[in-house]
Amino acid sequence: MRKLFLSGMLAASATNTLAETPANNHLATNLAVETVLVKGYRINLLGETLSAAEGVIGSEEISGRPLLRTGEILEFIPGMVVTQHSGSGKANQYFLRGFNLDHGTDFNTSVDGMPVNMRTHGHGQGYTDLNFIIPELIARIDYHKGPYYADVGDFSGAGSASFNLKEKFNEQLVSLTIGENNFSRLLAASEINLTDGNLLLGYEHQGYDGPWSDINEDVNKNNFIGRYLTLIAGGDFTFTVMAYKNRWNSADQIPDRAVQLNAVNALGSLDTSVGGESSRYSLSTSWKNDTYLAQAYGIKSSLDLFSNFTYFLDDPINGDQFEQVDERNIFGGQFSKSWSADLSGKNIDYKIGTEFRYDNIGQVGLYHTVQKNRLDTTRKDAVYEASLGLFSQATLKVNEQWNLHVGARYDFYDVDVNSNIRENSGGANQGKLSLKAGASYKISDHLESYVNVGQGLHSNDARGATITKDPVTGEGSEAVDLIVPSTGAEIGLKFFDSDRFNISTSLWYLHSESELVFVGDAGNTEASRASERYGNEIAAYYWLDNRWNLDLELAWTRAEFTEDESRDGKYIEGSVPFVASMGITYGSPANGLHTSLRYRYFGARRLDSFDEHQANATSTLNFGIGYGWGKINLELNILNLFDSDDHDIDYFYGSRLQGEPDEGVEDIHYHPVEPRTTRIKAEYRF
Repeated sequence: MRKLFLSGMLAASATNTLAETPANNHLATNLAVETVLVKGYRINLLGETLSAAEGVIGSEEISGRPLLRTGEILEFIPGMVVTQHSGSGKANQYFLRGFNLDHGTDFNTSVDGMPVNMRTHGHGQGYTDLNFIIPELIARIDYHKGPYYADVGDFSGAGSASFNLKEKFNEQLVSLTIGENNFSRLLAASEINLTDGNLLLGYEHQGYDGPWSDINEDVNKNNFIGRYLTLIAGGDFTFTVMAYKNRWNSADQIPDRAVQLNAVNALGSLDTSVGGESSRYSLSTSWKNDTYLAQAYGIKSSLDLFSNFTYFLDDPINGDQFEQVDERNIFGGQFSKSWSADLSGKNIDYKIGTEFRYDNIGQVGLYHTVQKNRLDTTRKDAVYEASLGLFSQATLKVNEQWNLHVGARYDFYDVDVNSNIRENSGGANQGKLSLKAGASYKISDHLESYVNVGQGLHSNDARGATITKDPVTGEGSEAVDLIVPSTGAEIGLKFFDSDRFNISTSLWYLHSESELVFVGDAGNTEASRASERYGNEIAAYYWLDNRWNLDLELAWTRAEFTEDESRDGKYIEGSVPFVASMGITYGSPANGLHTSLRYRYFGARRLDSFDEHQANATSTLNFGIGYGWGKINLELNILNLFDSDDHDIDYFYGSRLQGEPDEGVEDIHYHPVEPRTTRIKAEYRF
């Protein structure tokens, strides 16, 4: 039976309707710091963006939408789908533009200039865990899609999102959220005005057992942020401390046949001892003025994750449970200069910069376990990975209608792998030049058109670049390149009317030369072929007045391999062909009532390259309503309002239950959407 857990908290927090200018996005040079951002989609970006598939998400939009998980913040990006196939503390699964991004590959995510994607990670390349973010402390998110931006390097094929933390609070806040399945959330934040600056403090604690029939997730998540802001040498200086620690039990995906045979129910688990622990601690600093931006950071990150996806296929006696370990320190920073000049009577905006990142990975390991006890080591490595990026971008304002954009970026990677399997130790390095170009034409005061072409890339796991011996079979294994390049093109339109509408649409194409990857679950490389993806996106926002808002976001995608392989099909498994999201919100400053209704749909998707097995479509509806008077605000959120039993995610592969043939059984494995759940939030502002 679901449980309703009631607990109390005392917190001090602050929210504001100001979304500060991003520190590391090219829009920062065009949108002033003091700009008031109530809702990102109400900002007129005509003449400010490089493409139609670029936008801003404001803090008020984030606060007004019910979220089941922190990672769902990325679903504010049109066409993005965020799901989960395991425990709440693990990074989400992301889908965008025909990519099953797994946990982040091909989509670059950063927080105030600090990278979130993890290279050469124990669970998967580009691993993007957003659980360390407190949504109420986000000022804005700047996003764009496609490889058209010179200031973004690794994991940029599908696009990127830059999270910008708040720099100012207007009020204090006491907040409590409680819900079914022992959900509880405590939030504390405050601003202290000092003689020479401001100190912002925030704390979050979350507990959750989940709706599962045979485990309690026993989530124990803690987040802290401390942020000092002042003026130094005519520029804005910030120093930020962030700390995150989480522990959880997992409900992994299950095979459909196990449910049909009544071995487990849809909310059950075949291995109840899996789960994990994760932490992230960071120090970062930045200084910026109208011309220069300098940032530096240090991050200490760890993950200890236990999983079992095949049960008794590889080891009929002990089972197939495995442990993935990742422990690292990351150091890096960036420096850029932006300025304007006159070129034959025409204005041209320049931006040049460099960025550096060094990952000191003390341990990235894969172990065979039973009940979280290690039986043997599949492989264990220490990795040193460094990268340097140089970029330049220029925008020429030809006249009042035409803007031309050109950019170039050079990325260089150098890695050194020290493996417990001597043959897999070694070093590798590789560089890549990426070129970008585009144009925008302002058709009228309300309508602008765009065309873009560009090259992007994502890095491969360093272990895949030095591997010569499969750690499981002992057979020879072929190393892969460190860099996988991609090429994209796009045309689009934006329409903006400050009284009513914000509409954008784009037709896009992306070619990837190879989808070679290192498989963290197996410790070896998995070869794939060149591919292409293309599609159409539409995002439309309509506000009837200052109270009622409607939005509709649609995305169509086709994803196929471009190289024939006799034993494989042409379709890219896991690609989502159609995504729809729509919502209606109401907020009245006069009477304090606010409400939100949001529908999300992602279509049936292929689970194998021959299109012989498909996952059914998934749809959910979330509802929220609240009332505020004076310093008090109460909210009721109902997630999965109609109690859909669709699947969050589906896979097709072989596994073995006890008593089945040694070769196992190929089957659909899925993780269900969490059943309808209710959460109540109380806030007190002072």
